[in-house]
Amino acid sequence: MKILLIGKTGQLGGDILRNNPGHEIYAPERSTLDIESKDNMFAAIDDFRPDIVINTAAFHNVPQCETHPEKAFKINCIVVKELANICKQAGALFVTFSTDYIFGGEQKTPYLENGLPKPLQIYGISKLAGEYAALAAAPNNSIIIRTCGLYGVSGAQSKGGNFVDKRIADAQNHSILEIGCDQIVSPTSTDDLSNALFQLIKNPKLQPGIYHLVNEGECSWYDFTVAIYDFMGIKIKVKPIDRGGMDGDMRRPFYSALANTKAKALGVTLQHWHDSLKSYLEKRYHLSSTI
Repeated sequence: MKILLIGKTGQLGGDILRNNPGHEIYAPERSTLDIESKDNMFAAIDDFRPDIVINTAAFHNVPQCETHPEKAFKINCIVVKELANICKQAGALFVTFSTDYIFGGEQKTPYLENGLPKPLQIYGISKLAGEYAALAAAPNNSIIIRTCGLYGVSGAQSKGGNFVDKRIADAQNHSILEIGCDQIVSPTSTDDLSNALFQLIKNPKLQPGIYHLVNEGECSWYDFTVAIYDFMGIKIKVKPIDRGGMDGDMRRPFYSALANTKAKALGVTLQHWHDSLKSYLEKRYHLSSTI
């Protein structure tokens, strides 16, 4: 299978390359493929003739989306629409990623794929607009994968790394750390997510539409941080902070755990976040498997 991968330097794109089960993947540099140029994207797809285009590129620095809404909609919506259109013309499957932030966080059970969207900030609004744009432009060619709380070895460049590694670094400089306890999420390893992606796209029963792929279970960022330190044997006081879902003037959903119902029906499952975190720390920090 021939795959064009957009966003190879990100934490998800990096793990897609590392976990490739044997597909022919073309993953151009940003200097080669400018996603903000429709002609450039068309040329890349026309030259390579992929069976699948996987788009992991996004403007996902949530606070910066508030101050740069034009860029957020350009990358998260307009580019997605144009890619979907080009894939339809080329007869390629288009796979792009969305977020738990398209939900408002009002319920207390994991959101299903058909849950009612209610984004609270520009990031969520722009990603939801991208979902609608792709499915409107190429309803028979588009797969939207919503996920949540990603962390991977490559880190998120726009965020200065990933949550897990940053908390371990924090422990070297602090004896007390304040972490939010007001948001409930499904933290997800990009290692697990990339493997699940490959399982999903090879499934003969795969249909266009929206899928959730996250590690099983839910927790607050405070709970997740405590688990990191417990696994690492790091002695530090972690203080839970209730910020009321606010980040400055910006709102975040109180609850945005996702349920993998459609993927699970196809036999695609991800392990519990606790087990996935343990696996990540063992590999990343060369820990004993007995932790």
